Amino acid sequence: MVKCPENELIEITKGELLSKCMEMKKSGLRFSQGCAAFWDGRYELSYSFADDETYEYKTLRLKAELDEEIPSITEIIPTAVFYENEMAEMYGVKIRMISLDFRNKLYRIEEEAPLLPKDARGPLK
Repeated sequence: MVKCPENELIEITKGELLSKCMEMKKSGLRFSQGCAAFWDGRYELSYSFADDETYEYKTLRLKAELDEEIPSITEIIPTAVFYENEMAEMYGVKIRMISLDFRNKLYRIEEEAPLLPKDARGPLK
């Protein structure tokens, strides 16, 4: 029987990221995705966890400045490695201590942070 899920968006700070991810993992939720977006001059980073029995999703969301360093969750959730490398390569998110850091070679693209707007770091010259 499929249950109607109640999805939850939980706003967190950078300092809460690791402990909240550990809470999700310990409660039996499966990490299902991580993504970055650029909105209103800052990053919005989302980490979603699924309950495979109820189909409920909980998403941790934190906002970060462009030059702010974010701790990697890969020591807690190893499968986040590709999501974090993608955040770093496609948007330029500064993620600290990724367990397997591809150093902007995951996609082997020429352009730096191609999904970050060109004027995100200031006016173009």
